[in-house]
Parts: sequence; C-alpha cells; structure tokens
Amino acid sequence: MTNGAIFDAPSVRRHRGRAVASLGRVSTVLDDLAERLLDRLEDTSMRFGSALEIGGRGSIAAKLQGRGMQVVSADFSPEMAACAGGLAVAIDGEALPFSAQKFDLVLAHCSLHWVNDLPGALIQLRRAMRPGGLFLASMPVLGTLQELRTALLDAELMLSGGVSPRVSPYPELRDCAGLLQRAGFLLPVADMEEIALLYANPLDLLHELRAGGETNAVAARSRRFAPRALFPLALSNLPMRDGRTVATLNLAIMTGWAP
Repeated sequence: MTNGAIFDAPSVRRHRGRAVASLGRVSTVLDDLAERLLDRLEDTSMRFGSALEIGGRGSIAAKLQGRGMQVVSADFSPEMAACAGGLAVAIDGEALPFSAQKFDLVLAHCSLHWVNDLPGALIQLRRAMRPGGLFLASMPVLGTLQELRTALLDAELMLSGGVSPRVSPYPELRDCAGLLQRAGFLLPVADMEEIALLYANPLDLLHELRAGGETNAVAARSRRFAPRALFPLALSNLPMRDGRTVATLNLAIMTGWAP
C-alpha cells in the first residue's frame, strides 16, 4: 500500500474475491443499477464492437454481448473478473494493463470509487479508447450511506470516546465532470440519481454491502475489533420510512467521449 493511499488495495481485492460466493444475494440491486448505466447507450446511435467493463459483477457483460460486442471484464479481484461474463482481466486500479486505442466503449459499474488515483485511472482509460469512443461510469458520490456513517460515528463516540472511519469517503458530484475533463474526455457530463434502499431488518444493509464486495477498506480504519455493542446501537438509530430502515445511494452517472 502506497503512502497517502485512501484505500487498502489488498483489502479491496480480498473483499471482492470473497463476495463472488454471495453475489446472488445482491444481484437484483446490481442489475437495477447496471440498467441505469446501460440506459445511456440508448442515447447514441453509434454501434460499438469492442467493450471494456469494469466491476460489472455479472450485470454488464452479457448485456453488451447481446448487442454484438466483444467484451473484456475487469475487476480488482481475479475471482470476480472470472465470474463477470467477459474475457477476464484482473486489474490494479493504479496501473491498468490495456494497450492504447483498444476499446470503443468503456463502462465502469460502481467500481471506480475504490481507486486511490482516480484522475490517473481515468487518463489511462481514455488512452485505452479509440478516437470517438464512449466512456460511461456509475459511482456513488457524497451523501451515499450518510445515515449509516452518522449512526456509526455517534455510536462509537458514545461507546469508546473516539471514532474510526467505517464508511468510505465519496467524491462530490460537482467534481465528477471536472475529473473527466482533466483526463482529456470531451463533452463530460455527470448527473445523479438519489436512490432510497429500504430494509425490513437493518442488519440486511450490512449483509448486502458485504455480499457485493463493498466492505470497509479505508486505509485509516482501525484494525481492532469493533465494540460488541457498536453495530446494534448504530443500526437501531438509522432513520425509518414506511416501517423500514432507509439507506441512501447517491448514484452519479458519468459520460465522456474520447477525442
């Protein structure tokens, strides 16, 4: 792990690999979020032949193949890449292994938020795209899981007098289009959908995060066991809607074109 890293890359890789066995638990959510990204393909009449999908977890590759594309499926975990549905490639978010002008479509599905050097990764992805290629990405942004973040901080402060980061930091929506522009993409656009996730049992929220490979991998997190009462106390303080626990996902959709 490099100095100054926000995320512990080996932990990200391990969490994604472990989640292969539990993806079925969250496949409905992942598929729904993937459709929100894939819908943007309907906004163009272009036809794409070679596609790279990153982090699809089985929700992207088959749909691209159904459109006649040759698909490379990349993930931080080789096990997750192998089950995604395309030609499997395990990647390091800081050094991507793709040659120049290889793809005319790149989709990153809820994955780039685990990359330490996001500007650098976007530059590498743009270089891997053919001129005129389309880049699409979905990514949680600021406000995502804010209810859980606040509840955990308040509960830990009450129990131990100190806090440890237990929910990932997320970028601001207003920065997303700027990141694409800095990376050299043309016509960068970023918009956001606010999605309310509802749970009859608040513990299911934590189970789904684990099942999808989204467990805490913040480099500065405490390596000590959490106090036994922490999660029950935090979960009991999550807000309710219609008798169910609510968690917010602010999903940014980013679009850009390779020059």
